[in-house]
Amino acid sequence: MDPTATETRPPLAGRKAGKTQAALLVAGSCMPVLGAVLLAPVLPTLNQVFADTAGVAILVPLVLTLPALFVALFSPLAGYVADRVGRKQLLIVAMLAYALFGTAPLWLDSLGAIALSRVGVGIAEAAIMTCCTTLITDYYAGQQRNKYLGLQTMVSALAATAFFALGGVLGSISWRTPFWLYAVSAVLVVPMIFKLWEPAKSQAHVATTAKQPVPWRQIGAPAAVTLFGGIVFYALIVHLPYVITGLGVTDTGLIGGAAAVASLATAAGAISFRYLAKLGTGKLLVGAFGLAAVGLCVVSAAGSVPLAILGAVVASAGTGVLLPTLLTWAVNGLEFSQRGRGTGIWTATLFIGQFLTPIVLGATAAALGNLALALGALGGACALALLAVLVRGPRLVSATH
Repeated sequence: MDPTATETRPPLAGRKAGKTQAALLVAGSCMPVLGAVLLAPVLPTLNQVFADTAGVAILVPLVLTLPALFVALFSPLAGYVADRVGRKQLLIVAMLAYALFGTAPLWLDSLGAIALSRVGVGIAEAAIMTCCTTLITDYYAGQQRNKYLGLQTMVSALAATAFFALGGVLGSISWRTPFWLYAVSAVLVVPMIFKLWEPAKSQAHVATTAKQPVPWRQIGAPAAVTLFGGIVFYALIVHLPYVITGLGVTDTGLIGGAAAVASLATAAGAISFRYLAKLGTGKLLVGAFGLAAVGLCVVSAAGSVPLAILGAVVASAGTGVLLPTLLTWAVNGLEFSQRGRGTGIWTATLFIGQFLTPIVLGATAAALGNLALALGALGGACALALLAVLVRGPRLVSATH
């Protein structure tokens, strides 16, 4: 049976979640996106401000990438704590820690200390992402769950564009100014305290949580595919500006516009997931990897900006469907007492993919000669993934149910 298509069990007994809870959890899921893109526009300024600091060429990029690495490292632990202690408690603590560590660079004068504060941001993000996603799967089931998981990806894609633009505007005031935005989690935590609740309090599962092992037989295949899917998802988010620049464009407005159009395509793919979920995991993976393969190959071969944007739109629509498909595949069959750990493992593999994206594509570009060929090679890998799903997909999907 396909868990994406057939998971219709009711959510946990007790209070009934509605749009308010969904809005809070989706908004909380945007915090890791904020950490990933907000500071990108001020990195050149940081290089200038800390030019006399030893290792500045390494430390400045780490300010941007360290959170993603620590999300990957700590998400499984966050999932374990969520299952043992509770989702809401961990989420509230993590949101407050996120505000504390996120705004710390407003007062720090050492680049090393700023980089260290970003470690705290990453650990907080691991708990936030894991708890928000787990609570969505706790509160909702069936079509509602598909709707809000798709919405989670859609809003995150749109938020990435908004935060990137906002980071540029605020960064023009001062390199410190964008860090004020991290305080939004301290504001968001207030309605979370009053509007969210701990599902475990109304369940008899708490005492048995430690006895329930993580079902690696179920989570292993989705996690492995998500590692590759994460690289595919972030490939154009990270590298599309370089592609557009390579085609002779120097207008930052046009470059930003191209990224925005691609983000809208990701959002459209994500929101369509709720309507496509009935097709099942196998068919959705084939479609998603197929669109990504075609789109990346078009971007690779594009000799003009419109053609490159067209390819990015096709690929991004595919990845917009891909993420919620992979997530529902991973978590829909999990028992309540396993859900936090399963979600944590899935989140870890996604962010490992994010962290590896510039490394993998950079190494491939160096080997093949340029970035365009590297993106074409990734498109070819998506085509191979499509074939693998066609051959092995039904067996894998049924094995994880």
